[in-house]
Amino acid sequence: MATGDTTTSQLSDSLNTIVASARSTREFGGVVPQLVDAEFLDTGSGTGWREALFTRLSAQAVTETTRNDNPQAYADSVITITPQMVQISTFITDKARRNVSKKSLAQMGRLPGEALVRKEDEDGLTAMDASTQLGATGTPIEVGDVVSARYLITSNPTEPGPMPIFGVFHGYVIKDFFDQLIAGVGTYPIPEGATAQVFKTGFTLPIASVSIVEDGDITIDSTPDAKGFVASKMAWVLVRGMKLKTETERKPGWGGGGDLLFMTSEYAYGQRGGGSWSREIIADATAPS
Repeated sequence: MATGDTTTSQLSDSLNTIVASARSTREFGGVVPQLVDAEFLDTGSGTGWREALFTRLSAQAVTETTRNDNPQAYADSVITITPQMVQISTFITDKARRNVSKKSLAQMGRLPGEALVRKEDEDGLTAMDASTQLGATGTPIEVGDVVSARYLITSNPTEPGPMPIFGVFHGYVIKDFFDQLIAGVGTYPIPEGATAQVFKTGFTLPIASVSIVEDGDITIDSTPDAKGFVASKMAWVLVRGMKLKTETERKPGWGGGGDLLFMTSEYAYGQRGGGSWSREIIADATAPS
């Protein structure tokens, strides 16, 4: 027979385990889909979204005696983007649903949708990988890389890219922008201005009107390098087909019964401007120390 004070250690077998809180792994929020032009494929319009591009016409100088016998012909070309389906499925048994904390179940319900958002972002980054490359492997990014990309886009002689223009980079790369701008901190006084702002809030300033955006879904290779992108918003088109569809299938013979959940979306990225409206910048992406 036990003697002494009664504490929780003596009653451990009688204690219920209760999940007080639950959370899912944080995501980067689908950066690329928010930065590009978005279109929907209309119902009944076939499998591909088509956009016609008309070439330039040329004007000429004339005088009162000119007989203009030089008509300009209209000519067009077309880009076609065909959305592809992406799907995720999960299966939860009735037993698991009955026994698992409601807080945990609520978080589990978010995960399939977040996986589709991440997939859409990663596919956008893969599409952008077709851009002309600037920068150098193993070399920290420079402000001049972004400025060069910006003017290569907006003053392209074949077809100038329109504003707005964004730059999407891994945070380890953006850290080098921060270091460049606050290099003088501790050496000389920092008046209010761009340097003071970045020192307080992190690097959120535009560079030559290019909005800088962080995306941690960008892959870092073994060098370690990471590819970032500077592009006109109109350079990339995200064409969505069917709207996000959720379906549940009952499986009474699986694990004593449970629900099989399917989530399906349909989309594809396409490029405008013949590649002249987007530039890839490769740069060192060493983890900050």
